[in-house]
Amino acid sequence: MQARNVALDDTHDPARRSWVASANGHPDFPVQNLPFGVFSPPGAPARRAGVAIGDAILDLQEASRAGLFTGEAAHAAALATEGPLNAFMAAGTEARQALRGRLAELLTEGAPEQSTLQAMLHPATQCTLHLPAAIGDYTDFYAGIHHAVNVGRQFRPDQPLLPNYKYVPIGYHGRASSVCTSGTRVRRPVGQRRESADAQAPVFGPTRRLDYEVELAIWIAGGNTLGSPIPIEEAFDHVAGFGLLNDWSARDVQAWEYQPLGPFLAKSFATSVSPWVVTPEALAPFRVPQQIRPADDPAPLPYLSSDADQQTGALAITIETLLATPCLRAQGLPAQSVSVTSARHLYWTVAQLIAHHTSNGCNLRPGDLLGSGTISSPTPDGYGSLLEITEGGRRPIALGSGGTRTFLEDGDEVIIRARAERDGFVSIGLGDVRGIVMPSDR
Repeated sequence: MQARNVALDDTHDPARRSWVASANGHPDFPVQNLPFGVFSPPGAPARRAGVAIGDAILDLQEASRAGLFTGEAAHAAALATEGPLNAFMAAGTEARQALRGRLAELLTEGAPEQSTLQAMLHPATQCTLHLPAAIGDYTDFYAGIHHAVNVGRQFRPDQPLLPNYKYVPIGYHGRASSVCTSGTRVRRPVGQRRESADAQAPVFGPTRRLDYEVELAIWIAGGNTLGSPIPIEEAFDHVAGFGLLNDWSARDVQAWEYQPLGPFLAKSFATSVSPWVVTPEALAPFRVPQQIRPADDPAPLPYLSSDADQQTGALAITIETLLATPCLRAQGLPAQSVSVTSARHLYWTVAQLIAHHTSNGCNLRPGDLLGSGTISSPTPDGYGSLLEITEGGRRPIALGSGGTRTFLEDGDEVIIRARAERDGFVSIGLGDVRGIVMPSDR
């Protein structure tokens, strides 16, 4: 890893406070975060780049027009205001750092530009948020080992993990066109499924086993040319930022269709992502050592092996999943916490995912999206899907409203949120990813 990816500077100072009052103590967007996204202001359909600060969004286009940026920061801001953030992501680390550093100056208490910037803030609740980038390709990995074991145990009790799992980061190419931003309603998909385990032929209809999967979203910055792998030592430099991802899954459709080529229609109907891109720089304080593999696990092959990556390749991010059902809402009850897990439980680091993805010469491009795979903890209170929590539907979870759930029902809302936390630093969030299940139209 290059030192710039783990360097701390005054933007991480826990004493830094913003003149935007709502940012101070904000669970997601204090001045130490400053994530980038694409939004439409109230009453204006045009999309533009923005920065989340507390309960507000700073309009980067207006700030750029006002001449508040110079040098590399001005170049980065100009790229960001082109629309989707692909060009800004492609500009790389130095441009991103320069713009983030200048934004921290502008939004900190005592900034002389405060009165000018005040008019460029929009209440976040009044804005429409969009996907941050035009996604050319989407790859979903399977890097959560506890999820892999839990699911594998349901189908192969004697061999939950297949022999390749601890040697190779498993993944599949998903459907980029159906990736949607947080808040997009998800219609219950239809597909082929078996009515029972001993049924010889399938039926076609709405899924009865709709599920979520808790994942990190990883946005790609500068890519690589076709035929040129990204070395493990340089892989993290190709990350533009992070968010949250819900890999919606129709389990009954998946069980019927996945052999021999893996997921298809069971996954491609929708994938929800949080709208804000939290930069590697903002997460620098929360990079921690990768968990040590058990002594009898194989060591990563040389192209996936880096001592520096093992020292700083994991992320101290706590992720909570909540469920809001129609009954809970009708009774005025809050969304119910279903599980709490940590990104530290990923078996493979982000750098290893990128190094492996490109190891055959596959070219990544700015704005490409990677899913980490479902992040589950070793214990049931941190499982990242209903398939695991309910043991395939055999053990329903009890709801505070008096009902139960095995899989998602129409009207259920899944809410995933996360916080990066570490002693001595201000915690930052990744922004919620939400989605309400709508009835099938067939």
